[in-house]
Amino acid sequence: MREGSRLPRGTRSLPRGGWAPSGRASSAAALRERVPSTPPAHGRHRRLPVAAISTSYCAPSIGVASGTPADRVRRRPTRREREMKSQARVVIIGGGIAGCSVAFHLAEKGWTDVVLVDKGELTSGTTWHAAGMVTHFHTSPTLMRMRQYSIALYRRLQAEPGSVEHWHEVGSLRVASSRDQLRFLERQVGMAKAIGLDVDTISPAESLRIFPLMSGDNLYGAMYLPGDGWIDPSGATMELAARARQLGVEILTGVRVTGITRGARGEVTAVETHRGAIRTECIVNAGGMWAAQIAAMVGVSLPITPLVHQHLATKPMPGHELGRLTPCLRDPENLVYMREEVGGFLIGGFERSPVAWSIDGVPWDFTQTLLPSDWALFDEILEGAIRRVPVLAKAELAHLVNGPEGITPDSRPLLGPLPGVPGFWMAAGLSHTGFGAGGAIGAILADWLVDGEPPYDVTELNVRRFGSVYADRAYAAERARESYRYYYMLRYPHDENEWARGRRPSPLDARLADAGAVFGEKNGWERANYFEPGTAGRRAGTDQRAWGWARPRFFERVGAEHRAVRERAGLFDFTSFGKLDVTGPGALALLQRLADNDVDRPPGSVVYTQFLNPRGGIESDLTITRWAEDRFRVTTGSNFLASDLGWIRMHMPSRGVEARDVTDQLACIGLWGPAARRVLARVTTSDVSNEALPYMSARWIDLAGVRVQAQRVTYVGELGWELYVPNEHAVAVWDALLGAGRPLGVEPAGYKAVDSLRLEKGYRYWSSDLTPAENPYEAGLGFCVRLHKGDFIGRDALLRIKAAGVERKLCTITLTPALPHDSDLYGGEAVYADGRVMGRLRSAGWGYTVGKHIGFVYLPPALAGTGTPLEIEAFGTRHAAEVAPDVLYDPAGARLRL
Repeated sequence: MREGSRLPRGTRSLPRGGWAPSGRASSAAALRERVPSTPPAHGRHRRLPVAAISTSYCAPSIGVASGTPADRVRRRPTRREREMKSQARVVIIGGGIAGCSVAFHLAEKGWTDVVLVDKGELTSGTTWHAAGMVTHFHTSPTLMRMRQYSIALYRRLQAEPGSVEHWHEVGSLRVASSRDQLRFLERQVGMAKAIGLDVDTISPAESLRIFPLMSGDNLYGAMYLPGDGWIDPSGATMELAARARQLGVEILTGVRVTGITRGARGEVTAVETHRGAIRTECIVNAGGMWAAQIAAMVGVSLPITPLVHQHLATKPMPGHELGRLTPCLRDPENLVYMREEVGGFLIGGFERSPVAWSIDGVPWDFTQTLLPSDWALFDEILEGAIRRVPVLAKAELAHLVNGPEGITPDSRPLLGPLPGVPGFWMAAGLSHTGFGAGGAIGAILADWLVDGEPPYDVTELNVRRFGSVYADRAYAAERARESYRYYYMLRYPHDENEWARGRRPSPLDARLADAGAVFGEKNGWERANYFEPGTAGRRAGTDQRAWGWARPRFFERVGAEHRAVRERAGLFDFTSFGKLDVTGPGALALLQRLADNDVDRPPGSVVYTQFLNPRGGIESDLTITRWAEDRFRVTTGSNFLASDLGWIRMHMPSRGVEARDVTDQLACIGLWGPAARRVLARVTTSDVSNEALPYMSARWIDLAGVRVQAQRVTYVGELGWELYVPNEHAVAVWDALLGAGRPLGVEPAGYKAVDSLRLEKGYRYWSSDLTPAENPYEAGLGFCVRLHKGDFIGRDALLRIKAAGVERKLCTITLTPALPHDSDLYGGEAVYADGRVMGRLRSAGWGYTVGKHIGFVYLPPALAGTGTPLEIEAFGTRHAAEVAPDVLYDPAGARLRL
């Protein structure tokens, strides 16, 4: 907060970081001078104090809805309700949009033994002060689907008898105020088409016709969505609460949760409140900014950081009053959004230097409360608004609302069951997707609870995606701030996080830096993206923004590393790989239950496998190495450790198995390429022949006097090993390998080369090519499935799928000729066949050996044949492509088994 601002006692805030304004903008400062000392009434859409429209008890009633949503929530409590229920099937904590949506959807599905509690009044946390703008658009298939559902829900509720107007379908414009923003918009439009949204860009002239108060300066185009709009936050939430109550849900306000009781297995058994306990088998944490503190009651740390978010209301301007059907306007280049509010403007945005507030926990009594207005922080947004709509320079400002919001490190909600705490579910951390996602969150959680699975893939929202590094609240806050910063600020494909870097250094970082490494970041780890030999190592940051969407300067350097691996060998630091030791007498049974492949193989075996959900969808993609009868090593991607460990713990028996994260204890060095065995033989006395150490096997070997775990696996399609070594010996092993390999042309290589190498081999990447929405047969991984081994999660579904046949297949496609150097494929692009959108690219990139753009896409079997002509839309232009063989390089896999 700025100097002089007063915060509630006991809070800790983070200072601004990164970009800072160079000075107070003159037009914004002049406009602020006209702010009245007392904020005026809000008029037609003013948000009443929630206490005026809600009560402490919400009793069920029978009959047709009547009166306002608040009237229907406010009923005289029965004696039974005054005593409060002592038991319920589900207890929902939090009465904002998420909690009320969960309550309503559970009741619609027949689960009416539900109690919702809130320490204040309904909507009194973040919901009541939200701007309420909702769009169909998002480049995430999951979030776009959620937004579509939410808007359909708001329409449905408003159309039913007894409803009050809360949804305003006025349309929206998202404008491009720079050439790069237009390119970004063209890319986003193509991605949106790929996931089913009928949208296109429009000209500057058409944009001005739709919103004539805009300036035409620096206006390059826009995207127009007539079905978008804005919602009255309290009204919509109260509507859901009233309907939930009518269906039998009990809603209790003024009831603060003080603790959670757990049973012998760690399962939830009761919610403790200041008015007594409610026994339950299921808790849904929809606590908004307080959700992390509620999760802490069961010993779990969740990364939800309150960030300052402000919006401004203006008075109507004579001669420039906005009509009720004025579309919403978003201008990311100018960091601003705006809509009509009582004939004037409501203006908000996303600062480049956001402020975190109260990161150690939000005071419990911070209910229906705002922070002091921070005009200095808001200046750049106000300046952006005036640039886009110049008449705002003459507006009289009504008031600046400063309401903190709970933001996650990736600005996506936290949904689903919490690993290790059976019966505890999350529906919080809505970030910037409150009302866009809020309606759908209830439907997703209701399906998940009642039917056992979410209705579609919600991997990117799963609560188990954040690992232990985010338990550091300052680190989580910096990640949330940077995510917030880029919500509107243009982010290019080669950008890297800049704030809170260096959190998890590898023991090899100094050696990599000496070799000229350019570091990226993933899950807190510093990782070599590529090398610039002869230069000092550095962290990639804003310097890479200079290339924008064009082919980057390091393109040829990555190609050199790629060719080194194909022709000689490359040395990689894979220390960031997730490493889990699963041990104990029940370890084999657990892993056999989780894996689709057969893990019951002799010690020294490495098994590539997937963990599946009951529908056969892929929850994890990893390797399992058996080191002893009851000792296994699970190796997974850097970003997926927490998710995979969470999945294991959700299915672990109460005794007989231990799952331990050993990631930080072991370095991992990758040595891959046709010369790999010659290099290894020079520094070990162990037998590393093909007979002694065949493909997909593991052995202990001596390497430069250090005992090392050698696993013969590959993610690049060449002979090689992953070498696991204690951190304290990592440098010695690296030096020995590089020293032995230099005469053979071996050189360090980075993750950019890995991505190119694996695309040529058709190797999949979980979270883009593989998700819980795809099964192994669709993904081309049927060779991993061992249906005969006995029961495992997803087996029944796979039997049905195999019998019926798949409806789509993951295909490799290539482009010829190559795209111009001012653009590239980055994944997400729409794929067309005969003029119709058939899918979207998952992974995409350049194959240096084959000399082509490569992409993966799911297609119907009728289109999956090699040679099928296709088109790919990149930056508004369609390019010829075709279905290629699944594996473009060494399809027989002979080089793996040299």
